[in-house]
Amino acid sequence: MKKLSIILIALVLTACKGETAREVQTGKVKKDLFFVDLVEEGEIHATNAINISSPAIPYIFGLLKIIQIVEDGTKVNVGDTVILFDPSDVQKAILEAEANLEIAKAELEKMKAQHGSKIEELKANIEISEISHQISEIQLEQATFEADITRKEIQLNLDKAGIALEKAREEIVNQQKIHHEEIQQSVLTIRQLQSNLKDAHVTLDKLTVISPASGIAILKRNWSTGTKWQVGDQPWSGMPIIDLPDLDELKVEAEISEVDISKISLDLNAEIKLDAFSDTVFKGKVISIANLAQFKERDSKIKIFPVEVLIDGTSEVFLPGMTVSCRIIVDKIEDVLYIPLEGLFEDESIQFVYVKSGNTFKKRPVVTGQKNNDYIIVKNGLEQDELIALSDPFTELN
Repeated sequence: MKKLSIILIALVLTACKGETAREVQTGKVKKDLFFVDLVEEGEIHATNAINISSPAIPYIFGLLKIIQIVEDGTKVNVGDTVILFDPSDVQKAILEAEANLEIAKAELEKMKAQHGSKIEELKANIEISEISHQISEIQLEQATFEADITRKEIQLNLDKAGIALEKAREEIVNQQKIHHEEIQQSVLTIRQLQSNLKDAHVTLDKLTVISPASGIAILKRNWSTGTKWQVGDQPWSGMPIIDLPDLDELKVEAEISEVDISKISLDLNAEIKLDAFSDTVFKGKVISIANLAQFKERDSKIKIFPVEVLIDGTSEVFLPGMTVSCRIIVDKIEDVLYIPLEGLFEDESIQFVYVKSGNTFKKRPVVTGQKNNDYIIVKNGLEQDELIALSDPFTELN
């Protein structure tokens, strides 16, 4: 009976210890070279690229609308069609311009015929006036022995015929001037319509965008949607749509928070990793830091600074537009103690850790230093190789 009691007491004590020191993942206090770094997601871009933009077209032909675009990352050759914009508005304008041009030409021919008929009529009037004038002259010559009143009447008729002849001559001159102006105006109208038709054909050609060089077509982002250009989008004239990058020199464009940007300087070393090749690390160096902050997104209040990191060398696995992890090494500190960030706790501005002691953990205050995304330096309070809890081991007891 006494032996059974001892066993029961031992089991109870074991159970209590298990609850107090439940199984918790631990991390070791390390002493080594510590990297102060920033790890941000970035996107690969070429430092040099041929830009393909939407064509500049007159506003009278409406808005541009993409109806076909090459797939992102597609290899293209010189002369390949990479973007096709909706031609319906321009084709409609061409049909209208052709119809208007035919009407204007027909009206010009009709006008010339009417003018010719009018001039012929005026010439006939001149001939009649000349005949009347000649008859009046003859009558005056034959009226030598007529009474004065008769001669005076004949003279008046002669004067009247002379005035009519002069008027007929002036009218034909004036009418010819009017006809010339009307013809010129009609010709100008036709030239304008011909110019409009030519512009429409030129615009129609522009709606088929071909590649000026061979390379990999990388679609740029639509600033209004945040996504890459796609069928149905309506870019303004001259907006960048596709890049044909020079793959011999690539860079990473990353966004650094305004809180951390003071840590970044030119020529800092960086490490770049692709998600698909996480075991392979590529070297790089900071080559550009933006002077002005910008909002991370259109409706966001978070401000960032764009930073560029030049990738050292080239690799077939890198393509512009790929997302990578970019680790910028801010500083290196030799021979210091550091722990995982998950193992540091804070209560009323006092930092502490849970140090493993046998089957349980003991709370111990610490003094920390610089940190990176994963670890933090411990200046005081811990020894190398001690084990600390990576989560609160007494959470369930509370």
